[in-house]
Order: sequence, then C-alpha cells, then structure tokens
Amino acid sequence: MTAYTEAEGQTLRTAVFGAMVLVSTADPGSVDEESHAGIRAMTLLSDDLRAVIAAAPPALPKGTTSDVEAGVLAALRESVAIIDAHEPRDVAIFRAAVTEMCRSVAGADGEVAVTEKAMVTRVVEALG
Repeated sequence: MTAYTEAEGQTLRTAVFGAMVLVSTADPGSVDEESHAGIRAMTLLSDDLRAVIAAAPPALPKGTTSDVEAGVLAALRESVAIIDAHEPRDVAIFRAAVTEMCRSVAGADGEVAVTEKAMVTRVVEALG
C-alpha cells in the first residue's frame, strides 16, 4: 500500500468530494441521487486511493462559492502531483475516476444542465 501523509490524504479527500460537490451544486437537483451516483463511481479508484479517501472525513475550503471552487480546483491539481510522486500509474486512474464521478453526479437526475456540464469541464481541466 502506498503511504500518503495526512496532509496529502486531506488534499485527496478535498479534491474528490469537493469535485462532486461543485458539480452537485452547479444545478440544484436530487442530492440523494447525486451523492449515491458519485459514491458508486468511487469504486473506479485504486484500492490505495479508496483507502486514503475513506480514512477520514473530507474538509471543503471555506469562504464564498468562488473561494470553494478555487480551493477544490487547486486540490485537484495538487492531487495529481501527489499521486504522480507516489504512484505514477494511478494518475490516469484518478483522473478517469474523478471525471466519471462528476459525470455520474451531473447525470443522476437524467439530465445534465449547462451549468453542470461547465463545472465538469472545469474539473477535468484541473485534472490536467
């Protein structure tokens, strides 16, 4: 198992859960359906990353909506660098899993709003 520091783990949790929150709040919908869709897609992560993400509750950035978005997008970029430093082969898995989580959240109610699609695009861009 790859060893991540607590700070690295917190960054990963902020990135993963924060990305789903950004998409979910981009267009109000069924929070239950959206959260279940995102959590189901977490199975796409490697075992090591799932363990790190499940190790503690996530913490989202504080402040305005813009502050939260900027913090989560920064955490996504930083997460890619963290994973690359520990286990480069997991970078592609992480990118694909987070992208699928966001797409699953966006489409959980059967439709993808323009605002959700735009947020998914911003998340994918942050993932590199």
